[in-house]
Amino acid sequence: MKVVVVGGGPGGYVAAIRAAQLGADVTLVEREHLGGTCLNIGCIPTKCLLHSAELMEDIKRQGAEIGVKVTGVELDFPQVIRHKNDISKKLTGGVQALLKMNKVRKVDGEAFFTAPRKLRVQKPDGKTEDLAADKIILAAGSMNAAPPIPGLKENPNCIDSTGALSLEKLPASMVVIGGGVIGLELACAYAAFGTKITVVEAMDHMLPMLDGDLTAVGVAHMKKMGMDFQLECPVQSVEASPVGAKVVCKDKTGKTVSFEAEKVLVAVGRRANTASLKLEAGGVKAEKGAILVNERMETSVSGVYAIGDCVKGYAQLAHTASAMGEVAAENIMGRNAVYDESTNPTCVYMEPEAASVGLTEEQCKAKGLEYKVGKFPMSANGKALILNGGEGLVKIIAGKKYGEVLGMHIIGPRATDLIAEGALAIRLEATLDELISTIHSHPTVTETMREAALHAEKRAIHTKN
Repeated sequence: MKVVVVGGGPGGYVAAIRAAQLGADVTLVEREHLGGTCLNIGCIPTKCLLHSAELMEDIKRQGAEIGVKVTGVELDFPQVIRHKNDISKKLTGGVQALLKMNKVRKVDGEAFFTAPRKLRVQKPDGKTEDLAADKIILAAGSMNAAPPIPGLKENPNCIDSTGALSLEKLPASMVVIGGGVIGLELACAYAAFGTKITVVEAMDHMLPMLDGDLTAVGVAHMKKMGMDFQLECPVQSVEASPVGAKVVCKDKTGKTVSFEAEKVLVAVGRRANTASLKLEAGGVKAEKGAILVNERMETSVSGVYAIGDCVKGYAQLAHTASAMGEVAAENIMGRNAVYDESTNPTCVYMEPEAASVGLTEEQCKAKGLEYKVGKFPMSANGKALILNGGEGLVKIIAGKKYGEVLGMHIIGPRATDLIAEGALAIRLEATLDELISTIHSHPTVTETMREAALHAEKRAIHTKN
């Protein structure tokens, strides 16, 4: 079975390896960097910046209190960027080695359809190659969406997340357009480095994918870091300014307000990166560039599959792309796999970290489900008190009758690691009783999960029922 995978990001390279494991003869086409957005200009570089930022914050905010006095803490911003580049390089090199180990052939260039199920690759040297394939997996990823704001494209001080990850010097001030995950993660990093941050958001709230209780804790912390939030404040235009750029908005009363900064970070979402694929020639159906697939990751054309950020209707995350890649490869190789997003965690690496899996209260209400809620504050957990002063909480939502875990929402230290317990609980259809009867080690932040389950059953030991 000859399989061609288009795109070498966390969806494409995983799909290629899985198909090869199952016996396929696999060719992977990548036009730029293995590892895609995630390893090169996304999750991994962002977390590098955030780790440097968190260490600075801890030294400044917590150092003296825990007996570690440091004088003259300095930011070496070029070294922050160098460290980020080193980590990306290690990981992309690792992907290259994995493909080689699994005997996946790699072709450099841009693939596109010439007819249904017929692909051609435009190579960097100008030559083309037609690829024979029994099955095709499209894993073209996504790119930053540029909103049609007058004056934005013309101003060189307006950058996207890619630009924010490769600045040569630290800006004194930055306006962030968009209160979603990408904008707020980068805002947290730069605020910790000392940049004056103003976030402007058209909606009346931020981080719509998170439970409201979590967002409230996160926003309070970000305000403490000196960040300024302007909600219900849609951007009208960007003008030139001696400082760098001037962002002109309308506030909720309709009054014109403006904010000036050295840099403007535009973080209003991402769009499918499919223009170069020539989907029409391949007969592959898409809506606004996003490819339509079923739960087996099949497109409208038999034998052509699509995964990751370039498909419509699913989360645009590295871990969901990898999961979809495995599903597509298994279906191609004769197994019967379906993609199920019910255990997909959403992680936000702001300060403190937040993570969420399963249903929110709003979703339970919309579905007409009867549910109960358990909460536990990080301030009552020994390890969390040590790590960050006890800021944050765990919230568990469970079915009222049987106590099955429906959702878990965490903000606090290690939240993005802890969420795996919630995802596993949902996958195994675990109940509150089962979480409670599982002994959690002490002193750890994981105890908060059991304590939240106890609270939902009105059995709390370390907090009020």
